[in-house]
Amino acid sequence: MTVTDLFRLDGKVAVVTGASSGLGVEFARALAEAGADVALGARRADRLADTARLVEAAGRRALCVATDVADPASCQALVDAAVAELGQVDILVNNAGVGTAVPATRETPEQFRQVIDINLNGSYWMAQACGRTMQPGSSIINISSVLGITTAGLPQAAYAASKAGIIGLTRDLAQQWTGRKGIRVNAIAPGFFASEMTDDYPPGYLEQQQARIPAGRKGDARELAATVVFLASDAAGYLTGQTIAVDGGLTIT
Repeated sequence: MTVTDLFRLDGKVAVVTGASSGLGVEFARALAEAGADVALGARRADRLADTARLVEAAGRRALCVATDVADPASCQALVDAAVAELGQVDILVNNAGVGTAVPATRETPEQFRQVIDINLNGSYWMAQACGRTMQPGSSIINISSVLGITTAGLPQAAYAASKAGIIGLTRDLAQQWTGRKGIRVNAIAPGFFASEMTDDYPPGYLEQQQARIPAGRKGDARELAATVVFLASDAAGYLTGQTIAVDGGLTIT
C-alpha cells in the first residue's frame, strides 16, 4: 500500500447532511471521487437530486433522504436508510447549519434556539445515530467554524456559540468513542468560503475581512473538501478529537 492509497475511501459509505447546496455538495462529490457511496440528507429534499447526479457521475451510489437534523427521529431515519440501502455507515459529515446576524439585544429566543437546534443539537443527534451502528475505523467530521474560535465583526452570538459548542462536542465524543468503539471524531473550522451564508453578508464585508487573512484570499471549496476526505480516510488514522482550522491563517492573526 502506498501513501496515496491511504486517502482512498473504496468500499466506504458516507452520510453528508446539508447536502442540497454549497459546501455540502462539494463534500459529497469529493467523497464519491475518493471511492465512497454517499447518503445525502437535507431539508430541501427536492435539491438533493442534483447532488446525487454528481455522486453517480463519479461512479458511486447515491441515496437521497429528506432530513431535518433538529429532529432526532429524522436523523435516525437517515442513518437507517443508509444502512438498509447502502449496507453500512463509515463516515459522517455533520455539515447542516444555519446562521443569523442579529444584535444580541434584539435576538429572540426562537431565533437563538433555531440556530442551536440545527447546528449544535443536530450534530449531536446525527453523531448519536451513527455512533450506534458505526464499526471500528469509522470517522465523524463535524463542521465548526472559525467563528467558534475568534470573532469577525458581525453580531453572531447564536452561530458562534453553536460552532464553539461543536468543538467541545468533538472532543468529548472522541474521548468516549475512539478507544471504546474505534470511531475517530474530528472537526473542521472553515474560514471564509463562498456559500449561501456568505451571500447574505453586508456589501464589502468579505473584502474587509480578507485583510486579516495571511493567505490573502477566500478559500476554495475543493480545498475544504480535500480536508474532509483526509479526515474520513485512513491517512488520518491517528487523528482524533482535533479541530483543524482551514482558514488561510485567519485564526493566527
